[in-house]
Amino acid sequence: MTRAEWPVELRGVTESIVTTLGPNGRWNVAALGLFAGDPVTARTWGRTRTRRNFEERGDGYVQFSSDPVDFVDAACSIREEDEPILASADAWTSVEVEAIDRGTEGKTEWVEWALAPTDAVIERRIAPTTNRGYYAVVEATVAASRLDVPDYDPAELHDRIEYFERVVERCGGPREREAFRRLRSHVDLTD
Repeated sequence: MTRAEWPVELRGVTESIVTTLGPNGRWNVAALGLFAGDPVTARTWGRTRTRRNFEERGDGYVQFSSDPVDFVDAACSIREEDEPILASADAWTSVEVEAIDRGTEGKTEWVEWALAPTDAVIERRIAPTTNRGYYAVVEATVAASRLDVPDYDPAELHDRIEYFERVVERCGGPREREAFRRLRSHVDLTD
């Protein structure tokens, strides 16, 4: 298959949304942190749908979206779509994946994947803005996704989530507030 370039600059860990085709013929939507490098890598934690679909099919679609609601839904709920590309995707790439390492951290299994882009599309060119509310949603979502991981202290995670909720209330707009409302509805945030 022809190799493509990533449609966006990757540095450090770039959060993305990935869709993978499940055995029911629908596209599972999940969050996926991309580690910049050659190759770009990502880890799946636990026995997730993304891991299963990567293992069975070896491919998916990595999407870059500035919509905090889609990010929260991808990270904290089971979401399936009929089509692989979300309407909110500003850019996307189809990828082939290959497992390059496996291990266990604490009691959680992980698989490290090398991702090779095969096609890339920029849907919208946008001028980047820095909205603290948006990034607070991302950080709160990452903390919430670790609540069921035995090696993390739930009290510390709840403190982080509460802090970021205050940032969203102070600095976010309507989509960031809606994303946080959904985060609360997807995840039990009580101690």
